[in-house]
Order: sequence, then structure tokens, then C-alpha cells
Amino acid sequence: MRIVFTLIFIISLPLFANVKENIFDLYKNKEYAKACNKGLNNFSTYKKDEEFVSLYAFSCLKSDYIDRLAIPIIMLKNSKQGRVNSSYFSVILMQKHLLFHSLKDNYAISKLNLPTTNYILSKVFELYSQQKSQKRQDVYRLQDQDDTHRSYKLYIKNSNEMIIEELYNNNIIKVHTYR
Repeated sequence: MRIVFTLIFIISLPLFANVKENIFDLYKNKEYAKACNKGLNNFSTYKKDEEFVSLYAFSCLKSDYIDRLAIPIIMLKNSKQGRVNSSYFSVILMQKHLLFHSLKDNYAISKLNLPTTNYILSKVFELYSQQKSQKRQDVYRLQDQDDTHRSYKLYIKNSNEMIIEELYNNNIIKVHTYR
């Protein structure tokens, strides 16, 4: 019986190593949602591996599954890079919640001075919070300050989804949905 257990253990070791490699391959191939879901399915096995947790979190971020960042934020604390990643994810998650709160409840965020990131939600958060007119609107049209061809539409859909439409020359290039 002990030999059978040892044999199963030895055979299964490469399978565990392949999970991380497979998620990395999905990430490299820009299949972020698949990488995020595969990471979620294997999270309990690798939750102490900060490299895996960061890869999982970045996959979820790139696929707009922002709420899945909460656990990685807590887990990434044992290395300098882990803490950097945790801080980065924390800013984005906070901005998502504040932006949603502002859109739904007319909460003023213009006086907030928060760190920012290069992620689309951070850019839209900054543009929205810098608006001179805080008049409530159904759809906010925000002009990118770095690229005159790029703009964003921000709105709430079905009362529980925040939508950011990324536009280039008024053509939608990507739609980000946050629940």
C-alpha cells in the first residue's frame, strides 16, 4: 500500500508543476480569463507560492475579475515583490469600489488624492474624479488627456454592473464590465 501511495505521489508531482506553467502559458497567450479561472481552481494548492498568487491575480486583473484580487492582496506579504503587487491590486480594488459608490450614491470623490496605476480603471477613476462638473449623469464621457483619439464611456448597467467602454476615434475597442 505504501508503494502505491509513493508511486501516485511521484507521478502527480509533474502535474502540479504543470498547472503553474499552464497558467503562465495562458497568460502569455493573453487568455487571461482562462488563466484566472484555472488559478482559482488550483488556488488552495498554491496559496503559499507568491509567484503563483501574483500570476493568478494579474490574470484576474487583465480579465476584469477585480473582486478576485481580495484574497491575493492578503496573501502577498512575504516578499518585497509580493508586497508591491499587493499594494498595486489594493489601489485598483479601492478605486473600483469608490467609483461604483460615486456612480450609484452620488458620493463625491473629487477631493480624494489617491495613488494611481496604469490600469484602465485607474485612468478612468482619475478622469472622473477630476471633472469640474459633478452633475449626475447616466453616461459619463471622459477624454483621455494623453491621447486625443482615446476616450471612455462610464456608466452603470442593470444597477449592479459598472461599465467602461474604451473608445478610439469613437469606435469601441474594448468593454470592461465590473460587478
